[in-house]
Amino acid sequence: MSDITDNDHALLPFDEDQASETIRRVWHEERWFFSIVDVIAILTESKVPHQYWRDMKRRMSGEGWVETQAKCLPLKMEAPDGKQRLTDAADVETLFRIIQSIPSPQAEPFKQWLAKVARERLDEMENPELAADRMRQQYRTLGYTDEWIDRRLQGIVIRDELTHEWHERGAKEGREFAALTGALHTGTFDVSASEHHGVKHIGQRQNLRDSMTTMELLLMALTEETAKELHQTRDSQGYGELHRDAGEAGEVGGATRRDIEARTGRPVVSGENYKTLRQGRQRELQSPLFSDDDAEEP
Repeated sequence: MSDITDNDHALLPFDEDQASETIRRVWHEERWFFSIVDVIAILTESKVPHQYWRDMKRRMSGEGWVETQAKCLPLKMEAPDGKQRLTDAADVETLFRIIQSIPSPQAEPFKQWLAKVARERLDEMENPELAADRMRQQYRTLGYTDEWIDRRLQGIVIRDELTHEWHERGAKEGREFAALTGALHTGTFDVSASEHHGVKHIGQRQNLRDSMTTMELLLMALTEETAKELHQTRDSQGYGELHRDAGEAGEVGGATRRDIEARTGRPVVSGENYKTLRQGRQRELQSPLFSDDDAEEP
C-alpha cells in the first residue's frame, strides 16, 4: 500500500497506562514513521527533547550511527500550536536503533509497544484488506469523499502491480523507477510531477496523489494499467524497453486527457486538491441530513 504522507498525524498513546503521553506518527513510504523528539521526551523526561536530539546526533559517531541518522526523515506533523511542522521521524527499525543508544529504564516497555505496532503491520501484509480498511477510515477522517477514496485505493493496487512488473522485468529501484514514473506522469498531464506539486500548492515532500482530483487519479490509473499491459503483451525486459512502453502509455493517458479537456472546456490539471475535498466532506458531516450512522458506513 502507498502512503498517506503528511496527513496522518494522529497522536498515539505511548503506553496504555500512560494515556497522557503521546507519540506522533505519519504513514509514509508504506510504513509508520514516529516523531523522534516525542520518543526522547518519554524515554529521558527531558524538558528540551529537541536539544537532546541535536546533542545526540553530534555526540554519536560510527558507521552504524551515520546510517541510522540517514534513515531519519523530516516529515510534517502537528505541532503544539496546531500547525503542521517538519520534525525528524523514524520507522520502527530505526527507532529501535536510536533507543538502544538512550540510557533509560523506560526503553523496554517502549520496545514492546513498537513490537505491537510492527505486529499489526505484519497482519496487514498477510491480510491486505486490513490495510485497505485502515486507509479508508483514515482518509474518511481527513474528510475525503467515498468516491475519491475508492479511486485512490484502486490506484494504489494498480501502482503496486506495475512496480512489481518493473522489478521482475529488470528495472532498478531508485533512478530507473523514478524515470519510468516521470515518463508516465509527464505524458499524461503534460507537466512533471514537480510542476504538478506547484500547481497544487503543496511541498515537494507531500504526496501528490493525495492532492489529486478524482479525474487526475483515474487518468493516472489508466496510464499505469496501460503500461502494465504493454509490458506483459510485449514481454518487455530491461529499462530501455520498459521506458519505451511507459512513453507510449503516457501518450495514451495524454490523449485521453486532451479529449476530456476538449469536451468539457476545462483543464484536468488544476489547483483543486485534497483541501477542497476535505472542506466539502466536512460540510457534509455537519449537515443535518448526514447522520452519525451514515458516517460509519463501510
